[in-house]
Amino acid sequence: MKNDLELRRDVLDALEWEPSIDAAEIGVAVKDSIVTLTGPVKSYTEKLTAGGVAERVKDVKAIANDVEVRLPGTAERTDADIAQAAFEALKWKTTVPDGRIKVSVSKGWVTLEGDVDWQYQRYAAVEAVHHLVGVKGVSNLIALKPWASATEVKSRIEGAFRRSAELDAQKVRVETQDGKVTLRGDVRSSSERQEAERTAWSAPGVTQVENLIAIAP
Repeated sequence: MKNDLELRRDVLDALEWEPSIDAAEIGVAVKDSIVTLTGPVKSYTEKLTAGGVAERVKDVKAIANDVEVRLPGTAERTDADIAQAAFEALKWKTTVPDGRIKVSVSKGWVTLEGDVDWQYQRYAAVEAVHHLVGVKGVSNLIALKPWASATEVKSRIEGAFRRSAELDAQKVRVETQDGKVTLRGDVRSSSERQEAERTAWSAPGVTQVENLIAIAP
């Protein structure tokens, strides 16, 4: 396993390799394999991309994304403009249920509320608005409606783990109760840990995932 200095170099290299972000403006600090990102970027999408790039670096345990979105003058929009654009973006997103998501905007920060049936629909709502000009951040307060039994949820998640080429299913334990899934065990990397969580969220009836999986390279 790499030490913090080696890991910092790897994260910097990964950020520089990503053409959609300005890596020169992003600061990287590493302590105990936990990466903190700082500095200004020109869009919320760029902030998310930087965090995703760092998270995929081998031996990274966790990410603290403290990057600040500083919009250039040409990207400034009123909250009313952003709210209207977000409403239209959600309307055109086929994977977001029509009429179930409420949008509010304050100082460029978009808040999404309402309820949907699947986790992928929550993600789709965020994806529809986070790239809009003027957006500085997104709070996803959309709730999920549980409809599957705990036994069925557990069975489906374990089956998905066994089918995944990116996971060692024998090392991850699944616990379910009232729509909440708790994951335990250990995996080899942060990306594998996130894959386990993503897979759990994909099961019908899941309203919350607590990821207690440890990284043990």
